[in-house]
Amino acid sequence: MQNLEFRTGVIKPIECVKEAWDIIKPDFWLLFAIVLVGAVVGTISLYIVIGAMICGINYCYLKQIDGKKVVFDDLWKGLSWFGPGLIVALCIFVPILFVYAVIYVPIFVAMMMGARMSQDELMTTLAGAFAVDAILIVIMVCFHTLLMFSFPLIVDRNLGGFRAMVTSAKAVWKNMAGVVGLILVNMGLALLGELAFCIGIYLAIPIIFATNVVAYRKVFPALNSLPE
Repeated sequence: MQNLEFRTGVIKPIECVKEAWDIIKPDFWLLFAIVLVGAVVGTISLYIVIGAMICGINYCYLKQIDGKKVVFDDLWKGLSWFGPGLIVALCIFVPILFVYAVIYVPIFVAMMMGARMSQDELMTTLAGAFAVDAILIVIMVCFHTLLMFSFPLIVDRNLGGFRAMVTSAKAVWKNMAGVVGLILVNMGLALLGELAFCIGIYLAIPIIFATNVVAYRKVFPALNSLPE
């Protein structure tokens, strides 16, 4: 039976960033390539294997954080968790597609009917769509925050998709202050990346990813060796 006990009050956002950078710095470009290739493979598969790729990325980062040697082929280990990864990915990405539909469908319809709508009606439609979208985006951010430990739990504790999401939600809820601080720090890193000629964001992604996995490891300490 899996040990699902977790710590509380252990996420210190700035310390997580510093620790993450110190850990990934020796193999930064390898870990950068792993994230990049995993994202590309997940995308060109029409997101069918995106969950497996995220599991593979988490596997690599957990190995690095646990002091084990990482090789590029470790990314494909994520396919071992295809089923659980797919469940979590669907719960994350399907609502996103729904939000985009709510954003763009009303606008598209309004534009197509533009010739038969007054300017006031068009502006009202757009304003209403954006208001609903803003609410949905806030809901999605909160929902996704609760699931932020789901993928590493699948890899590290060998949980099924639904159990990983429930366990993640419990752990995040009990560490909400630290998680909110972590999100703000990650947003700051992303913003700095955007300011660096808009390409720095890509270089910031491995640091953000590692920061989240470091935070995970503080909440869920290592038990046994990761599966090989």
